[in-house]
Amino acid sequence: MGLKHQAFFYSLFLSRLADQIILFLVPLVIFQLTGSVAWSGAAFFLETLPRFLSFPICGALCDRMSPLALLRVSQLFRAMACVAGMTAYAVVGGVGWLIGISAVCGVLTTQGLMAREVMLPQLFHQHRFEKVASYTQIADQLGMVLGPLVAAGLLKLWSWEYVVASSAALFLAADGAVMLWQRLVRPVLTDPNPAPGSWALSLKTALRHLIQRPGLLEAVLLAAAVNLVIGVTLATSAAMVTGVHGQTDTYYALLQMAGAVTTVIVLFAIAHLPTALEILGLVAYVMIFIGGMVTGLASHAQSHAHIYALGFILVIGFDKMFNVFIRTLRVRIIPRQDLGKTTGLIVMLNNLSQPLAGLLVSAFAGLYGAGVVISALSLAMGVLGLLAGTIWLRRATRATVMDQQ
Repeated sequence: MGLKHQAFFYSLFLSRLADQIILFLVPLVIFQLTGSVAWSGAAFFLETLPRFLSFPICGALCDRMSPLALLRVSQLFRAMACVAGMTAYAVVGGVGWLIGISAVCGVLTTQGLMAREVMLPQLFHQHRFEKVASYTQIADQLGMVLGPLVAAGLLKLWSWEYVVASSAALFLAADGAVMLWQRLVRPVLTDPNPAPGSWALSLKTALRHLIQRPGLLEAVLLAAAVNLVIGVTLATSAAMVTGVHGQTDTYYALLQMAGAVTTVIVLFAIAHLPTALEILGLVAYVMIFIGGMVTGLASHAQSHAHIYALGFILVIGFDKMFNVFIRTLRVRIIPRQDLGKTTGLIVMLNNLSQPLAGLLVSAFAGLYGAGVVISALSLAMGVLGLLAGTIWLRRATRATVMDQQ
């Protein structure tokens, strides 16, 4: 991508590192305080739902305002949210402030992600988008590699509220990297055209693209299915590793690091070994499905900790490979002037299944066990994948017949 853009990717890394520290803390701290898988799932639901519901609004904002300005706002306000939440905790007390900080930072993270999605096709238009998406995912994954380790290490030294304060410092450092990048590159971005009419009109435009543009609905279905397994894995992993399988917090952090390292390896392969987009999507989908089934079936005995770890690594390791597939597909299909609003709606629909997975864990893990819930959602992913694949094949067959006529 060039040395002059390094500060931009450092900013992505630092922002993801801070966000990952907070995401790591919530289910772990809640489980440690309550000893309940159900409460851990409920906390995951409460922290993830706001970030996903905000995607359409954040996407529409990126079509109306400077995405670069919105990126900077997202980083500065996340730092402020961490400081404000910890100040309130010091005055009032209660672990609910941690969930509140995570929810607010989640919405602002969504704004930063959407700003980045709108900027990337303009900043790197001369490069293959799969390569660009891979490098941005690598920056994300490096943050995910170090996030759990940094959080686990800091928790051995400080209580969780001071770990949150360290996240605020990282968000400020991420904004400093963006400022440096602006001075070095002086990026020229197309000024957004303020959309006429109300916000409802933006939503209507996004819905029209979703329904009328071939391939988008199937892509949403596939991504929602994948996120069922991603969601149930994230919502239960702390409880499974430290509770059911009796491992330490350090083992849990190392497991998350292993998944992230696997992802980085996969993403480097995508960046340097051009592969057909359809093959990327198929391989990632199948590996996540297998990983989900393995984690579900291995969640019944303490002796199966390493088998669970294998399934976890497959799910986490190939998640971002599927993400590259979906992001590239969206850029190819959606008109650039409507990229923000349409992507925002699609990402929300893609990701609502993640907090739904947390809610299902909260509702059914106590009755049937987390392993049964994980296995059931993995099977649902398999069924939805077959359904989307059938729709795609029928459309391709009709297109072939029409071309022959």
